Amino acid sequence: MLELAGIIILGIIAQWVAWRFKLPAILPLILIGLLVGPIATLYTEDGTKLIEPIWNGEKGLFPGEGLYYFVSLAISIILFEGGLTLKRSEIKNVGPVITKLITLGSLVTFFGAGIAAHYIFGLSWQISFLFSALIIVTGPTVITPILRNIPLKKDVSAVLKWEGILIDPIGALAAVLVFEFISVGEGSAFTQTALIEFGKILLFGTTFGFTFAHALAFAIKKNFIPHYLMNVVSLSVVLLVFVESDVFAHESGLLAVVVMGMVLGNMNLPNLKELLYFKESLSVLLISILFILLAANINISDMMLIFNWNTAILFAVIVFIIRPLGVFLSTKGSGLKLNEKLFIGWVGPRGIVAAGIASLFGSKLLAKGEPGAEYITPLVFMIVLGTVLLNATTARAFAKMIGVFLTKSEGILIIGASKVSRLIGNYLKKNNRHVVLIDNNDSNVEKAKKTGLEAMSANIFADSLTDNIELNDMGYLMALTGNSDINKFAIDKFKNQFGENGAFRLVNSEEMNDPENNPVEGLFSHKDDFIKLMDAVRKYPAIHEIDLRDKKHYDSLIDITLKDNDIIPVFTKSPSGSIEIIPANSKDFAPNGDGHKLVYLGKMFDID
Repeated sequence: MLELAGIIILGIIAQWVAWRFKLPAILPLILIGLLVGPIATLYTEDGTKLIEPIWNGEKGLFPGEGLYYFVSLAISIILFEGGLTLKRSEIKNVGPVITKLITLGSLVTFFGAGIAAHYIFGLSWQISFLFSALIIVTGPTVITPILRNIPLKKDVSAVLKWEGILIDPIGALAAVLVFEFISVGEGSAFTQTALIEFGKILLFGTTFGFTFAHALAFAIKKNFIPHYLMNVVSLSVVLLVFVESDVFAHESGLLAVVVMGMVLGNMNLPNLKELLYFKESLSVLLISILFILLAANINISDMMLIFNWNTAILFAVIVFIIRPLGVFLSTKGSGLKLNEKLFIGWVGPRGIVAAGIASLFGSKLLAKGEPGAEYITPLVFMIVLGTVLLNATTARAFAKMIGVFLTKSEGILIIGASKVSRLIGNYLKKNNRHVVLIDNNDSNVEKAKKTGLEAMSANIFADSLTDNIELNDMGYLMALTGNSDINKFAIDKFKNQFGENGAFRLVNSEEMNDPENNPVEGLFSHKDDFIKLMDAVRKYPAIHEIDLRDKKHYDSLIDITLKDNDIIPVFTKSPSGSIEIIPANSKDFAPNGDGHKLVYLGKMFDID
């Protein structure tokens, strides 16, 4: 009982440490696992582990193959949750670079790392290619924390994000298929039996995943499942699919749950968000337990097995040769600059799927007596820890050194996707600003996307927004919702991350009637709240520009806007095209220099 409670407590502490210091959670989790596992044998009185995952005599958590069963089920849930986040509509927009990275780049890693492992460690071709299949994956859970506070161009962030999301199931599938070849190949990886098993995995994995996804969706839509049971029923169906698929075709369960998640994630289900939130919370708990267990299960003898120069050479080849080679081949002919390609090639941390499946397959092959199987788990854990440590400590400095670090974030994040927000967002986009609108109203988000704007459905009260590395170039924050409390919350929570150059919100009705006490972050005009903005846009849905002669001219225009509810000043525009947001105390704000324009929405006007 003490060991089980300790794993959960240590796991949550590791998750908090990762959040606090902006690290990938897998790093403190594995380090804690090593400290209470193999390293503990060096400082405990009786030379035993503080946590022993496999039952051995009087100590241990899982008897027999219990640990392998738990790892299998946990990874199935984690992969299902990853599949849920994979939207077909978003994949269409990722571009040829990401398509090549997850195909050509994966092949380069697979063959390159396999050949390197074979010749450096003398492993069989089967074990070498299983190792290379396992390290194909990167994963958003390790990339996001590393890049969260590195301002990058949107294209670079998008490439790294989508590569991590899409390559997880590809790497998992490649590892499953290589493992199956080894398991049934009878000494040769390409026998007729192995090819038949390969076909069975594809057939039963995709069939079970597709069929049960539609069956569960049908049950949800027809309200056959009560709301309070939906999450646990979905969880039980995932486990059922994994187990049943494995019964018909051994090792096809992982493919089945990935397919099931992808199919469900692209359906119009009314409770999909709730299901996703539940699976995310469950995945955090499972990951916390899983990786402490897996790291603790490693023995000192396993660590000593790779404590040599061959390990350093293999790591260097994978990180400094194979990864950059895959990136440069995949980005050939793209619009990415040389320094951007170098940065993408530098950032390639391996993550949760690699470590989890490596431990599972390594243990199974070791039990079967496969020569060289003892190298799989420690080598993959070495690659995971090494790449995470390297990227976590050097990515920011490397970005600055090669010139991909944005010294000033010019992107504008707009909270709310109402008609006002869409009108303002389109004007900013036409003036070459990166604009992103977020709203929890899917209808508003869809309307924004139809106008060509970048918009996302998000809940600002959740922490997931801060994990979106595609928002790294946001330097301005504008809260334009009709809810004053949400606007204030957005400013308080996100001003440091997304509003380093300026964080603004609409004034509310109380502040509007007390112009002497305008908030510092007030936006546009002290007389215009959300209702007045919407009313003006309803009557005059356009944004206009008027030339400014001097400060006196600017003041006279502002006086006109204060008297006319249908004219609302929003920006000033310099001769070079740069835009400044007008604060609520607009009388104290004035553009510098000649040739500026006043940008306003509503009714067109002029002054002599």
